[in-house]
Amino acid sequence: MSDIATADADARAALHSTFQVERDYPQSPSRVFRAFADKEMVRRWRVEDEGCEIHEFTFDFRIGGRELSRFSFAGGPEIRLDAEFQDIVPDQRIVFAYRMGVGSNPFSASLTTIELTPSGTGTHLTYTEQVAMLDGSDSARGREEGCRQLLEKLAAELDGPG
Repeated sequence: MSDIATADADARAALHSTFQVERDYPQSPSRVFRAFADKEMVRRWRVEDEGCEIHEFTFDFRIGGRELSRFSFAGGPEIRLDAEFQDIVPDQRIVFAYRMGVGSNPFSASLTTIELTPSGTGTHLTYTEQVAMLDGSDSARGREEGCRQLLEKLAAELDGPG
């Protein structure tokens, strides 16, 4: 018997996808970076949502630091996000790996790079995600759309007092 946790032997093949989303913000790279680094800001624009119940949120923004989010929508099953920060260059780049699941069953694993470059008086953000969908679904398009929606929520957060 092994101590190593393994996926279900009957699991479907992983489906791989890479996508990139680009977005311009009128705020400076340091202001945009802060929205990814500040625990309360991250919770507001990335975790909180109408109809969402947050069960747990921990956030340690440093190389090797982790994020854990556990939440559910409208009484549905618990969704879990486990992330680890791989690289952080203030005001320029964030790289993190994350796994998402329903309860203890993972459905995706990703490597994400966020790049911030000055653009006039604002910031050009490039979000690149390499995702392996582990549950046999081909929902990478849904993941990309979800990222676009989150970047819209980021815009609203950046427009707020700060």
